[in-house]
Amino acid sequence: MALPRNIKHYLSHSNVSYLHKKHSVAYTSQEIAQVGRVSGEEFAKTVILKADEKLLMAVLPADHVIIMDKLKRHVGCETLALATEQEFIEKFPGCQPGAMPPFGKLFGLPLYCDSALSKELEIEFNAGTHVDTIRMNFDGFNKLENPVLVSFSEKRTGQQVPRSA
Repeated sequence: MALPRNIKHYLSHSNVSYLHKKHSVAYTSQEIAQVGRVSGEEFAKTVILKADEKLLMAVLPADHVIIMDKLKRHVGCETLALATEQEFIEKFPGCQPGAMPPFGKLFGLPLYCDSALSKELEIEFNAGTHVDTIRMNFDGFNKLENPVLVSFSEKRTGQQVPRSA
């Protein structure tokens, strides 16, 4: 499978260096990190959230969980919850469900990036399919997307259940 056209176009006009990688079919961020031989700290997962009826993107390390109350304070909303696939699928043309890259500008969504990712020299993330990833240095990602950098996650430990708002 090739990169979706809109993602390829966005990257080719970005003046940011990146590497397009392929891997065997994988669906969760932890599976993708494992098959791609990438650490959970540098694989960035994209989560779509609903903040007071508006969608936003949160990107964080694959081995972390969102602390919803903390992100809710940063966003400044009354309610914050995971969006259902039906609520966001039409926002990501050309992307397979669950394989959206963290490109808030491309998809017209606010992007919140956990500051833990900024500690990584390079990050890798889904590129619109369940077999493609993009790898780039964090500075390039930051230049491309200019996300809101805040601390809103913690490293997953054992059988921890994600916190909700």
